[in-house]
Amino acid sequence: MTNVAAFLSYVIITTFTPGPNNIMAMTNAGRYGFKNSIRFNTGVFFGVLIIMVLSSFLGVMLYKLIPSIKPIMTFVGSLYILWLAWKIYRSKPHSEDESKNDTNTFSSGLLLQFVNVKVIIYCITIVSNFIVPYYNSVLALGFFSVILPFVSFLSTCSWALFGSVFHKFLVKHERTANTIMALLLVYCAVSFYL
Repeated sequence: MTNVAAFLSYVIITTFTPGPNNIMAMTNAGRYGFKNSIRFNTGVFFGVLIIMVLSSFLGVMLYKLIPSIKPIMTFVGSLYILWLAWKIYRSKPHSEDESKNDTNTFSSGLLLQFVNVKVIIYCITIVSNFIVPYYNSVLALGFFSVILPFVSFLSTCSWALFGSVFHKFLVKHERTANTIMALLLVYCAVSFYL
């Protein structure tokens, strides 16, 4: 039996701490409102779901491959996150840029997961350390493959709710907020190499 306390603490800490998904969810909700940010959050859910399914059913093989592909994933993921940071930093004030919300789409949330090293490492780590050693049935793997992305969805929605609650403040101080969010994304990209 897996250590439930270790499992839950790993899931909660990894999922709810700042990362590309949560920062983008907060930024999108702050700019476009909570309701409109759901598209991005839903994309995150399905992206994490796909990676969890792949990690679950190909867990052992992916775990053995990770040392050789990790540098490539890290580089590509860092570049994508830096591009997102640049887009946020360079975005025009809210009223001038209302129709341009290319970072607040389902596909943006989905595709981010395939270069989001935090999510990929999270899925592989949780599968190899907490799931596969104890549960091998398709039903158990399927259960974890749905529940864990749902926790990610709750996390991005929490951060989006924070962004929408402080919407007026974020709009009033949009340049500062965008700069801070962009710097947090840069930190996420750089932290992959620390």
